[in-house]
Amino acid sequence: MAAKDRRAAEALRVAKMYYQQDRSQSEISKELSISRPTVSRLLRYALDTGLVRIEIGDPGETAEQMADELLQRYNLRHVIVVPTRNIAPADRLDTVGHAAASYIESIVRDDDIIGIGWGRTVHSVGEHLAPKDVRGVTVVQIKGSASNTEHNNYGFESANAFANAFHTLPQYLPLPVIFEQEQTKALVERETYIRHIADMGRRANIAVFTVGTVRDSAMLFRLGYLTQREQSHLQATAVGDVVSRFVDIDGRVVDEDINRRTIGIELADLKATPHSILVVASTAKVPATRAAVVAGYANTLVIDEDSALDLLSFEN
Repeated sequence: MAAKDRRAAEALRVAKMYYQQDRSQSEISKELSISRPTVSRLLRYALDTGLVRIEIGDPGETAEQMADELLQRYNLRHVIVVPTRNIAPADRLDTVGHAAASYIESIVRDDDIIGIGWGRTVHSVGEHLAPKDVRGVTVVQIKGSASNTEHNNYGFESANAFANAFHTLPQYLPLPVIFEQEQTKALVERETYIRHIADMGRRANIAVFTVGTVRDSAMLFRLGYLTQREQSHLQATAVGDVVSRFVDIDGRVVDEDINRRTIGIELADLKATPHSILVVASTAKVPATRAAVVAGYANTLVIDEDSALDLLSFEN
């Protein structure tokens, strides 16, 4: 065997022990009866000659690349893809909530009006907000928050968490988000307090919300607002909801009757909000997320890594 081939064989043997068997250089030195500097030189030779290739899989770099691609594809103002591949599924919502909270903390200024939706995702964001020394901030619910069942929609908890972080009192919209009758909704909207809250929501310069699915487990279906017939219709025509307004894959409202019975910010007003922040921590929400960003209802997206990947590869 030529000297070069012998050196390559030695380097390969040492490299396998070091990289595959997780042996230390000292252990290799003793077992092969060679000096530790020789082990080091053989490892270097293995790298220099291509016997060993080291790839660094930086999840942060991958996330940044996906964020750039989403930014360009959907014409968004800002995208944060949260690395979650190595996070336990049970902790992913918290991880995304923390990332969204950090971003919101960075943009809130004196006299801002923050409109918020509800649900576990928005509540997670609120729970991770650190108190910020700002004045004159308003926190207002941008859709009705009363539930018709015992299921918790985290409406009041979310509003309280945001208000506590920015040293203000929450402005609630304590009504069902979807009324049984359009006439009842119209009467309620005439009340001075309700008009005031609705106007405040329209004037919000920051909106924080998530989207919903049309699965049987969807929160809107569990809160008792809709009949079984209406639910079946929405499951056949919609991909999810944006601030409780059910939309198709391109963000178009699928049922005008239900939409007219829905109380809260209109999609056109949400689209006009300077910071319209959509927070997503579940791949089940990707179709509705796609609808929201294609239609322009969100200009900022905070999303977990798996959902970002699905969104990039999404096809109608």
